[in-house]
Amino acid sequence: MAEDSMALIELMQKADGGDFLRSLAEAVLQLLMEADVDGLIGASRHERSAERVSYRNGYRDRSLDTRVGSLQLRIPKLRQGSYFPPFLEPRKTSERALVAVIQEAWIGGISTRRVDDLVQAMGLSGISKSQVSKLCKDIDERVHAFLSRPLTGEWPYLWLDATYLKQREGGRVVSVAAIIAVAANTEGRREIVGLHIGPSEAEPFWSFFLKGLLRRGLAGVKLVVSDAHEGLKAAIAKTFGATWQRCRVHWMRNALARVPKSQHAMVSAALRQAFLQPDAASASQTWRHVADQLRGKWPKLASFMDETEHDVLAYMTFPAQHRVKLHSTNPLERLDKEVKRRADVVGIFPNEQSIIRLIGAILLEQNDEWQLQSRYMQVEAMAELNTQQNEAQPAQIPPRAA
Repeated sequence: MAEDSMALIELMQKADGGDFLRSLAEAVLQLLMEADVDGLIGASRHERSAERVSYRNGYRDRSLDTRVGSLQLRIPKLRQGSYFPPFLEPRKTSERALVAVIQEAWIGGISTRRVDDLVQAMGLSGISKSQVSKLCKDIDERVHAFLSRPLTGEWPYLWLDATYLKQREGGRVVSVAAIIAVAANTEGRREIVGLHIGPSEAEPFWSFFLKGLLRRGLAGVKLVVSDAHEGLKAAIAKTFGATWQRCRVHWMRNALARVPKSQHAMVSAALRQAFLQPDAASASQTWRHVADQLRGKWPKLASFMDETEHDVLAYMTFPAQHRVKLHSTNPLERLDKEVKRRADVVGIFPNEQSIIRLIGAILLEQNDEWQLQSRYMQVEAMAELNTQQNEAQPAQIPPRAA
């Protein structure tokens, strides 16, 4: 105790100005953690004791935001077992899910060297199957409740995007598709409405997922935005009877692949002319004019434009205020990056449930953040949606002349 007092006195003498309280708080909390660990392992640092049950194994850094500033703490690690200070806030659900998945992979003996290194770095070498099971159960219950919640009201816009992950199955490593669904309701708010894991993107895969959204109450869907996944268009038509918008960003990449790289800038500028038009009729007219101009030099690109015109310009028949968020799956880009960042830490998932656990936890937290933000789309344009689409759609994109 005398040594602790001397340490505090020395710190008080060295610290000055606004850093004093922060430095003092860091020192006090560090002393509390050291005392906790002494009691947990049954011995002080370097003390020989018959009651000792473990040994110290370095530290891991953790920040704590307080009124006096961000405190930089060093949490003691143990060789057997683990220690987490009771005064620190519990990890976010997604962080706990990541820990649970890593633990599950490690215990099952199917993790990679990267996961083994992470386990050691996180001080998790003393974990047991019962501890992992308890942690997983708590997270799974929250994630399941979120992903299976009833959906009320009408959701005119639906975005679908697929992320590919690695999973162990029957002793093999296979690639699986994680489908994330985001929808916007008539109040202008967006929510994450579904997650589905599957081995392929054939029509039965999509139909099963979309019918599940219907059963939960997803209604009033008028436009579905996605990449050109095989079988998706048929599944959308059968399930919702909605219009399909092909992601414009992905389409542009496919189009530019049909011309030399040195011509990408020029061709890209020409193609964008159609997207700058004020309405669907003007966009269609410009599209065909550009296609005819490019036909002589790049016939494959022109044919590609002929085939995909209606799918790429579908969003033009919807309210102008909404179009900037309807022409592609880019609104999901930030969400996709966060999913991939966390998934890359794991590398290879031990099973499908572990994917749902981690990705579902990330989606749950993101959805909560969205609800605290302002409306995603203008409500006034939502009121115009039915009238404008019904009146304008048949006439604004006429069929191409033979």
